[in-house]
Amino acid sequence: MTTTQTAAPPAPEKPAEKRSWWRDDASEPLRRNLALVGVLILLVIIGIATRPDLYGDSTWVRNNIFTILELASVIGVVTVGMTFVIIGGGIDLSVGAIVALAGVWSTTVATQSYGAGGMIFCAVAVGIGVGVVNGILIAYGRLVAFIATLAMLVAARGLAAQISGKQTQVSTNTFINDIAAGDLLGIPLLVYILAAVVAAGWVLLNRTTFGRRTVAVGGNVEAARLAGINVKRHTLLLYALSGLCCGIAAIMLTSQANSAQAAMANLYELDAIAAAIIGGTLLSGGRGTIIGSLLGVIVFATITNLFAINNLSTEVQNMVKGGIIVAAVLVQQFRYKSLSQLFNRT
Repeated sequence: MTTTQTAAPPAPEKPAEKRSWWRDDASEPLRRNLALVGVLILLVIIGIATRPDLYGDSTWVRNNIFTILELASVIGVVTVGMTFVIIGGGIDLSVGAIVALAGVWSTTVATQSYGAGGMIFCAVAVGIGVGVVNGILIAYGRLVAFIATLAMLVAARGLAAQISGKQTQVSTNTFINDIAAGDLLGIPLLVYILAAVVAAGWVLLNRTTFGRRTVAVGGNVEAARLAGINVKRHTLLLYALSGLCCGIAAIMLTSQANSAQAAMANLYELDAIAAAIIGGTLLSGGRGTIIGSLLGVIVFATITNLFAINNLSTEVQNMVKGGIIVAAVLVQQFRYKSLSQLFNRT
């Protein structure tokens, strides 16, 4: 006599735990940006505590804000291009050298004879051209981005020194020189240029196919290729975009100094990379925001300004910058990829 066994009914599924939007991974960029705003507030508090005589003057405070924004303007434009490159899974160590080369080339006597338009065109063309060379070496020559751009850093500095004869080239064009000195509605023109580049970068990254492809390429190159993205061409365009930003920055920096030389924009590559990392851009690629990078630039500019008004040495400032960079990378390598995972564990 056989007995039949009936299967036990399946256990009811547990409803998925609902998490608040604030604890979700999607809010991580906002949390990071708010943290950077908090850092800026802390720096202001430190400034008030150390120099109450200056911060008690409302006129000085207003002028100092514009000073910080002007200080951040040139490196901020470079950082926009760097952010795209890093999100796309690359790195560009040649941005400072590209700025120097574009600045020197645009201030030669021959170039200045074509007027302001010729100088601007030259700087932008040189920046894009060097960026395209970087892109070709990396995408089609299959060189490691670190090596290719490091070689370009040396080559571009050398070419700039050759063109200028290791001398400072003075800009005699009034229009170019007045860019840094001019203002509109009380706001410096350099700040407007920074705002325009940041706005264009934000739209390009967040509202276009180009931006989505950049994130896809940086997140997983093979998956992006299988999805139909021309990875090589897109990589080339990313470095060309970085070169474009360097060309714009070269005109801005030339306007500030009324001159250009082969040694200008020294270590801009490190400042741009540091600002992007502070802003939440992953060095491995696939994630980053333009607003975060901008806040990173402003944080470093505020630190520089804070050290200047307190008459502290550049050496101490560089040590503080190094510590901030290390701390930011450690945060990125934290075992919990987001606060939501930490909340779930606890």
